[in-house]
Amino acid sequence: MTPAVRRLQAIQNALTHLTVCADQKVDQFILPDGAAMTVRPALADSAPPTKSVYIDELVVCEYRVLDRTAQLVISAVATHFEHTASHVPSFPVIEIFPSSSSLPQTSRHNISVKDMWATVYALFTLYHVQETIPVILSQQINNRDELCSYLLRSGLGRTAHAPTASKEEIYLHRATFWQGAGTQGYHTRGWLPPSPISPLSVAPFPYIQSFTRTPTVIAAHPLRPQKPKPGETIYRRFCPSIGETLEFKRFDLGSGSETSAHLDAFHRWHNQERVNMGWGERGSLEKHREYVTEVMNDPAVLPVIMSWNGEHMGYAEITYLKENHIAAHIPGGPGDWDMGLHVLVGEDKFRGTERTDMWHRSFLHYGFLADPRTKHLMGEPRADNPFIIKVDFDSAMHTATIFDFPYKRSVLNRISRELFFRLDLL
Repeated sequence: MTPAVRRLQAIQNALTHLTVCADQKVDQFILPDGAAMTVRPALADSAPPTKSVYIDELVVCEYRVLDRTAQLVISAVATHFEHTASHVPSFPVIEIFPSSSSLPQTSRHNISVKDMWATVYALFTLYHVQETIPVILSQQINNRDELCSYLLRSGLGRTAHAPTASKEEIYLHRATFWQGAGTQGYHTRGWLPPSPISPLSVAPFPYIQSFTRTPTVIAAHPLRPQKPKPGETIYRRFCPSIGETLEFKRFDLGSGSETSAHLDAFHRWHNQERVNMGWGERGSLEKHREYVTEVMNDPAVLPVIMSWNGEHMGYAEITYLKENHIAAHIPGGPGDWDMGLHVLVGEDKFRGTERTDMWHRSFLHYGFLADPRTKHLMGEPRADNPFIIKVDFDSAMHTATIFDFPYKRSVLNRISRELFFRLDLL
C-alpha cells in the first residue's frame, strides 16, 4: 500500500469512526452552570413510556417517544423527489410536556428557557447520532408559544421546509445546538460562562484593522478582543462517557514573584522528558515565567490551563493564525478569524485515547463557539508525531499540506466549521 493510499485510508477511517460513545446516559450530568441533570423513567405508568427530566432533583418536564416518525426534507422540496427522498433519515417524534406527577417541580405548567435548553442537551446526549430530533411541545405547557419562539428564533430548531408540510413538529438541529444556539442572549447556562471583561461570550467583536510586525511576521489583521481575566473559566463541559467535567481557564501567572498553581504545574510539566521532546522548553522557573509573560502579552495568543474535575492536567495556546508565523505555509492563507492550537498533557494519568479525544474536540468546540466568524481551526504537529496526527484525524481534521519550519517538518491539519458541527463529534 502506497503512502498516499494509507493516508486516504486513515482519513476515511477517521470519518467513519467518530462517535465519542456508542451509548451515553444522562445521570447526574453536570450542566455548564453546575446544576445536575438526570433523566429517569416517570413514576406513573403510561403508554408510550414517559421519561422525566430532573435538574437539581426538581422535575422540569417530561417527554415520550411517539409511535410515528418525521423527516426533514429540504433540497428535494418542489422536485419530484419530495415524497420519495429515502436517503433523508426519518426519526421518531418526541413530545415534551409538563410533569403530571406530585414530585417537587420547578413550575407545574411552565418550562423556563434555560431548562428548555437543558432538555435539548439531554435529548442530544441520548440521541447524539441523530442529525435532527423532531419534537412537539404539548399544549399543556402554559408558555408553549414562548418556547416555540425561542427554539425557532435562536436557530435551535426549524419547522418543515415544504410549504404544505405540517408545522407541528420542530426539528431540533444537532449542528446548531453544538454551535451554541439558544445560549448567548437567552440565558447563562451555556459552555462559555458569562465574562465581565471578554466579549467572546456576549457578541462577536467588531472588525477594525490592526497590524503586527515581529522578526518572523509582518501582517495586517483584525484587532483582537481583550482576553479574559487571569484564572477566568472560558469553557466548561461535562463529559458523560468519563463522568467528569472538563474545564479551560485562562492562565493565571500570579503577582510579583509569587509562583501560582498554574505556573508551578507549567514548570513541572516542561521539565518532564516526554513534554520536553515535543516542546523543547525545559528550564528554570524564571525561564518559564518569562515564557508565559511573553505569551500573555501577545494579543493573538490565549494561554489556557486544562483540568478534569478541577485537577490541572495540561496547557494549551489558542492562537490567531493571521499574525502567526505559520500563516505563510497555509494554502490560500488563513482567514481573518481562523485559529490554531498547541497542547501538552502534563499529567500521565490523564493521557489515553478517550480523554484525548474529549479535550481535543472540546478545544475545537470552544474555538468555533468563541467567534462565529471562525471558519477553520488548524494544528501543525510534527510530521514525525503519528500519535497527534491520529488525534487530529479522529476529530475529522484533514491534512492540507506538509511544510518545513527552520527547526522541524510539520503537517498542517485543519477542519471547517461546517464539517465539525455536521458530524457527531461531541
